[in-house]
Amino acid sequence: MEAILKETQGHMEKELNLLKQELSKVRAGRASLSILDEVKVDYYGTPSHLNQVGTLNIPDPKMITIQPWEPRLIPEIEKAILKAGVGLNPSNDGRVVRLPIPALNEERRKELVKLIKKSAEESKVKTRLIRRDANDHLKKKQDAKEISEDDFKKGQERIQKLTDDAIKKIDELFDHKEKDIMSI
Repeated sequence: MEAILKETQGHMEKELNLLKQELSKVRAGRASLSILDEVKVDYYGTPSHLNQVGTLNIPDPKMITIQPWEPRLIPEIEKAILKAGVGLNPSNDGRVVRLPIPALNEERRKELVKLIKKSAEESKVKTRLIRRDANDHLKKKQDAKEISEDDFKKGQERIQKLTDDAIKKIDELFDHKEKDIMSI
């Protein structure tokens, strides 16, 4: 039974981490390097992440700078950023690519909150599916007489506690990101 609980907890933590990653990619009107995680630059025919072709910095909350190690990459970096569709317009001075972070209007903020709410709800559904699978696994063990009815009930209670904790964390992640988006 402990193996089932450990496996269930691992799956729920994995789901939480996926949600954290997804929420970190949502731009909240403040500069964050995570919005560039998926941008890949053509570096001598090889798609490479931005941090592999230059230095990324956040000099102030409304600006990201990219200083390529090879100045000839500037047009490639600008092309990759525009192609990635992250909603940023690069400019350069021949040495550094600058990405000004535009302020979010009220309508866009509400759209972003809807988007993160949808992600949080999907995460809750997946967590509940993990719970159902764990309970099914326990039921099979009880039917095969591998665990007693008392152990089955205790296992269900512990799985429910894991589920409640995971859903509480999902709500906290959503609330924190919502405040972040609406406060700017």
